[in-house]
Amino acid sequence: MIENQNIICIASNYWYDPTSKHQVMNRLAAKNHVIWVNYHGSRRPTASVRDVSAITNKLRQVIEGPRRVHDNLTVITPMVVPLPGNSAVAKINAQLLTRQIRSVLRDLPRRPVQLWSFAPDVDYLCGQFDESCVVYYCVDEFSQFTGYDVGAMLAAERRLALQSDLVVVTSRQLLEAKRPISRRIELVPHGVDVEHFATAQRDEVTIPEDVAHLPRPILGFWGLIQDWVDIDLLVGVARQRPDWSMVLIGEAATDVTQLEQLPNVHLLGRRAYQQLPAYAKAMDVGLIPFRLNPLTAAVNPIKLREYLAAGLPVVSTPLPEVLGYQPFVSLGSTADAWVRACEAALCDDARQAERRMQAMQVESWDAKVELLSALVSARVDDRDDSFRDVSKRRRTDTARLQISA
Repeated sequence: MIENQNIICIASNYWYDPTSKHQVMNRLAAKNHVIWVNYHGSRRPTASVRDVSAITNKLRQVIEGPRRVHDNLTVITPMVVPLPGNSAVAKINAQLLTRQIRSVLRDLPRRPVQLWSFAPDVDYLCGQFDESCVVYYCVDEFSQFTGYDVGAMLAAERRLALQSDLVVVTSRQLLEAKRPISRRIELVPHGVDVEHFATAQRDEVTIPEDVAHLPRPILGFWGLIQDWVDIDLLVGVARQRPDWSMVLIGEAATDVTQLEQLPNVHLLGRRAYQQLPAYAKAMDVGLIPFRLNPLTAAVNPIKLREYLAAGLPVVSTPLPEVLGYQPFVSLGSTADAWVRACEAALCDDARQAERRMQAMQVESWDAKVELLSALVSARVDDRDDSFRDVSKRRRTDTARLQISA
């Protein structure tokens, strides 16, 4: 694993549900110091209740200042202006972000610096910290998210990818899409916290009270319920089989009125990551009800491996990254097909559950982080590459900003 580095991580909110970013950075923090930057400048906020609440929370975090989560991980929420595509604002954000990150770096032991970005639109940070390496970790087709400026996002991502020593992508679709703009690109699919989710099979794990008495079978889902979730599909399945229970865990950020009206659908809201194996123990099938569109074509759903590591059979829409997990996963695009797939999954036995869990042993997050470390170290050690000279990192069309400490 990478050791003795100061790693600047540009990512989404650290305080939200664990993502691939958390899994990677929490492990790297074992032997490095990670500065996690809660970046929130990729999308213009709206007047929605959700956005207003998010802005309020962000302002509170800004006022609180840097927080040490543990000895080797500091979280900061910087003051930036969320107006993507505006060149004047980009310059302001560059000044703001750089100064705030440097202020945290000054309090850390002097070590080589690496810049890892999970956001596609912070190209202006490249070269600002005399970093030995820039990694763009691309987990989504960001330009396809609702509310994002497609042109501005793609242009910024191109600049970042061209300046990165390594671009990591998590799906084959992203590999093909980003290859033309990448100097070095590697496909590293998501991992899974194998030991955590395997506890779903332990006798001592207790099923949570809010699902313990629901009629079986229980079809389960966890994750953000956003516009990429096919609500109509779920409604269709629930209506066809009113004797089945459907449990959805996660914040609802889209209209779920139809689901709320069905007596056999249970929207539980957010639950702690630590509780998910206990909920998995109550479930008979894990669901991935994603719509098929350019955004989800590039998705590699982490929940797929989490369900499998918990021993659950999975029913999913035919997402490209899910296809390779047959026969552990049954596929369908309609409610009729999903009912048939769930009926087949419910005929499962303990031997098949064990096979699913064993298959996930080689896909642990520990193994993924070791692979990532090897890829990054190889780029840092490539001394013959003139790109290693930080002063040459930025292209002539994106001249490096001179920002005082």
